[in-house]
Amino acid sequence: MPKGEVQILEVDGREVKLTSADKVFFSERGDTKGDLVQHYLRLRDPIMSTMGHRPVLMQRFPDGAEGPSFFQKRVPQSRPDWLHTAIVSTPNGTESEALVIADLAHVVWAVNIGCLGFHVWPSRADDAEHSDELRLDLDPQPGTDFTKAREAAFVVKELLDEVGVRAWPKTTGNRGIHVYVRLESRWDAYDVRRAAVAIARELERRRPDLLTAAWWKEERGERIFLDFNQNAPHKTVFGAWSVRARAGAQVSTPLSWDGLADVHADELTLANVADRYEANGDPWAEMNGDPQSLEPLLAMYQQDRDNGLMDAPWPPVYPKQPDEPPRVAPSRAKKTEG
Repeated sequence: MPKGEVQILEVDGREVKLTSADKVFFSERGDTKGDLVQHYLRLRDPIMSTMGHRPVLMQRFPDGAEGPSFFQKRVPQSRPDWLHTAIVSTPNGTESEALVIADLAHVVWAVNIGCLGFHVWPSRADDAEHSDELRLDLDPQPGTDFTKAREAAFVVKELLDEVGVRAWPKTTGNRGIHVYVRLESRWDAYDVRRAAVAIARELERRRPDLLTAAWWKEERGERIFLDFNQNAPHKTVFGAWSVRARAGAQVSTPLSWDGLADVHADELTLANVADRYEANGDPWAEMNGDPQSLEPLLAMYQQDRDNGLMDAPWPPVYPKQPDEPPRVAPSRAKKTEG
């Protein structure tokens, strides 16, 4: 195909324009925009299972993964008339018209305007009041790495197994790991965050050498931080099967627990993830059909509150919350007291 030629792809019954398919987006192997589109086309069913009918935040890289980027909360005015959108709120309360992944044509349309991966809301567009995903973000701190995050993920699994909650791991496409729980559509984001706070605190009690619930970086040390605030209202998380803006085109890849034990995140790339799926199937295939109850985790949270613990700190973009500790780093608080 001549350089710069426009292609018209038929995707889920819609015509989608693809321009500059041969433009290199990832330098390590020379993967192009067209390769990125093919990745998503080959993963249609698992993508729709995880992102389908949810609003997404687009991070656009017009010049490829190593170029400048920007987050696009609002879909542009120049767009197909079939594009599905929803009004969503950002953490500071600003409303915007976000893209909804109604079918795979919406994914391809976004890739064509330079979106590499997708940051996904924890609720469906048709039920914005309920968060049906608990997302446990295991974030390696300086001095730790993916192998420590993997060890932490299995500690998370052990706790959730004890309380009868089934969970599903994925790589983040970088150094961390996300552990997902599909929830019954009964709880709002405040309840889901409370559950995440309870898990983080209990894991820190069990494995203070490995895991921390400390919001302030100065208190975390060389441990894996379980970022409970990724479950705060209106927060998005990097989506399953999405491709990271890294030179090697690493993919945020859903795995079975056995699969997580046998792989390193850097090995899961645009070059092989679709092949793995086609050979082995979707490791999260049962997740949507097995929604879990949040009640055991909310009971853990309430027990901590009954024992005198305050709410955990919130990010600065949120209004001050009831019973929240002071929003000041411990070292600064000590200087103020002095």
